[in-house]
Amino acid sequence: MDILQQMYERAKNNKQRIVLPEGDEPRTLEAANEVLKQGLAELILIGDTATIQQMAKEKGYEHIEKATIFDVKTNPKVKEYANLFYELRKSKGITEEQALQTCQDPLYLGCLMVKNGDADGEIAGARGTTADTIRPAFQILKTQPGVKVVSGAFLMFTPAKQLGENGFLVFADCAVNPCPTADELAQIAISTAQTAKNIAGIEPRVAMLSFSTKGSAKHELVDKVTEALQKAKALDPTLTIDGELQLDAALIPSVAETKAKGSNVAGKANVLVFPDLQAGNIGYKLVERFSGADAVGPILQGLAAPVNDLSRGCKVQDIIQMIVITANQAIK
Repeated sequence: MDILQQMYERAKNNKQRIVLPEGDEPRTLEAANEVLKQGLAELILIGDTATIQQMAKEKGYEHIEKATIFDVKTNPKVKEYANLFYELRKSKGITEEQALQTCQDPLYLGCLMVKNGDADGEIAGARGTTADTIRPAFQILKTQPGVKVVSGAFLMFTPAKQLGENGFLVFADCAVNPCPTADELAQIAISTAQTAKNIAGIEPRVAMLSFSTKGSAKHELVDKVTEALQKAKALDPTLTIDGELQLDAALIPSVAETKAKGSNVAGKANVLVFPDLQAGNIGYKLVERFSGADAVGPILQGLAAPVNDLSRGCKVQDIIQMIVITANQAIK
């Protein structure tokens, strides 16, 4: 059974409540019907009840009747969520009236459901921007204890079975932080290792990437990576991590033997932490386009509860996969 199938089975066997704020978005509704058909999660669709039901009827989505539809215009619980938002944000100057108005926004409402314990995770972004999805999560859910940075990881399913974990690797940060500090890189490394372990079920071997291997080049950018390595080790002494490593030294045993002999990561890394967003974003897209790899993500890491962002160009299958991944995050 491959890693993705294991995620599907885990989701089926421990159903999580996932809220979809874009409940009447066509691809989202189709994905929701399939998720409910396969029994992968319990779903909450935010939107106009009549609109969603009519869309489902026209498309023959018979499984949508298993979902909970939350209509902001008619559901009295909106006031409860508004009170929660007011308590969370009154120190920032928000009024009760403003809180009630904010709760008309499904993206805020979805995060409040998670915060209130009425949902286990959220998926959005098929219709809106990444900023629109992340902003409510920052304001309502915040980050995990001890974590100050949210980052984005991609699950990379590659045809190169000799690399990583039978061709599977986790890349980060490929989505959020343009120029992370050494402290932020260290936290990204720890968060990505947790993603690899908790979602994919593999033991992470983390490579801190650079254009230098073990001092082969001298530059302040290399210094930042080596500093991040030491900080990550201090934060989690149990973490299997090494750096700074060039990409080939991280992945190819023969190169590792020459460039980083004795490393417990070099030549067998399955988690790659890129030094900045440019490298990470370019890197995952190169692998995806040149090798035909499947890049699943970005998975947001570091939030206190699972909230994930979709691309506005996403396909139905992308939404299904992200629901499964969010469910796995919630399980762990």
